[in-house]
Amino acid sequence: MNLVESTRQLLNETGPGRMTNTAYDTAWLVRLGDMEPTLSFHALDWLCEHQLSDGSWGSEAPLYYHDRVVCTLAAVLALAKQGRRLHDRGQLQRGLEALGTLTQNATKRLMADPGGATVGFEMIVPTLLAEAQALHLLNGNNSGYGLRWLTPLRNKKLALLQGQPISRRVTLAHSAELAGPDAVRLIDAGDLQEANGSVANSPSATTYFALQVRPDDVKALDYLRLVVVDGAAPNAAPFDVFERTWVLWNLSLACPLDQEIVALCQPHLDYLAAAWQRGRGVGFAMNYVPTDGDDTSITFEVLSRFGRSVDIEAVLSYELDTHFRCFDLETQPSISVNIHVLSALRTAGFENRHPSIQKAVTFLRQSRVIDSFWLDKWHASPYYSTSHAIMACNGYVNDLVESAFDWIVHTQNSDGSWGYYMPTAEETAYCLQALAICQRTGRGAPKDVIQRGAIWLADHQADTFPPLWIDKCLYCPDVVVRSAILSALLLTT
Repeated sequence: MNLVESTRQLLNETGPGRMTNTAYDTAWLVRLGDMEPTLSFHALDWLCEHQLSDGSWGSEAPLYYHDRVVCTLAAVLALAKQGRRLHDRGQLQRGLEALGTLTQNATKRLMADPGGATVGFEMIVPTLLAEAQALHLLNGNNSGYGLRWLTPLRNKKLALLQGQPISRRVTLAHSAELAGPDAVRLIDAGDLQEANGSVANSPSATTYFALQVRPDDVKALDYLRLVVVDGAAPNAAPFDVFERTWVLWNLSLACPLDQEIVALCQPHLDYLAAAWQRGRGVGFAMNYVPTDGDDTSITFEVLSRFGRSVDIEAVLSYELDTHFRCFDLETQPSISVNIHVLSALRTAGFENRHPSIQKAVTFLRQSRVIDSFWLDKWHASPYYSTSHAIMACNGYVNDLVESAFDWIVHTQNSDGSWGYYMPTAEETAYCLQALAICQRTGRGAPKDVIQRGAIWLADHQADTFPPLWIDKCLYCPDVVVRSAILSALLLTT
């Protein structure tokens, strides 16, 4: 395999963002029915083809409980509304039976998901349950009773808005479908839609908008036609800043890069520089109004590493009393955001004794699991956050590195791979990145650990990538994952 040629190809593909289609967003497309029959029909076919063997929907592997619940709820509602064929009704019945199984011991099973809730789970699920109840889909076997405690959480989060309607200026717009029949009361219909016709670049939120907020909206339907692939919809589109930033960040770990590769990076760097807002940073897409601490920190690092000047004040604007936030109205801090902020501040030249550095370090120290690794709400695998923490802290905050480094070394599988649920190329790449970066500074892993990992990764780089990233359901940003794999191979070959 020619790694340089593969990197060239990857950079030429990088741009608006590519991720896997999801059952959740596709189920919303099914609801379009008579409004957009072509989209609805093909989405229905895709949904029926992707029902899992137990009757549920969502990621087959890993089995992430929040993902299965929200995808299955959305799918059974779609089939109940638009599934008129005989086999549609059969699949609806199997879906309802699966929903009954899923809602048993729900609280315990929700708590078992390592990364916690999917985005908007406590807001969306009560709305979907109420809709299912109104359609008489719920009975003693699938009543959803085990999830009813989510309703007070939904009300609590809505209270944070303090009467402010949901508009494109707040992150709740990405989950606008949470409003359900309360659209008139909760949504600012005149300031929800983006210029591209979407609601927060979300196919599911945009479908809701076209159904409930502004029926038959031409721009919304045009957006949906544009983002549908093979009859189905991804979790977000576009996510042009996110994809460019992560691809370049992964490649920058393998510096120095071939000069032709550096030249191919320049248009992407220009794009990121144009997206940057002084004092605020960036969001996941150029047209997405809310900015966030994660994309801002990673983009700061990327632009800085490639010699572009950018203000650190944008990163510092996310600082709170005890940690750094990702978004406004955030109720649960993100581990990875604080890791990436720490790395950005280090890149900016902050000494490790600086109060802002110590704030992030203290938060990370207190957030470790068995003093060894980290779990995060944006990714289902601890190898993602732990590998990034090692790279951010190596030679800088060494006490956070030692046990995490040992944990990665000792959890390698016998075949050379890594994986929290099953061996994956993505997680193996993260671990190799961390070990290789440490090796550069003299903290070497046993030689055979890196060697066996690199051999396994080279053999499995073309595997299908499971969805490990967390949004309203699990998803996989394909190009980003490929960039991590290439980065790891460049570092270890």
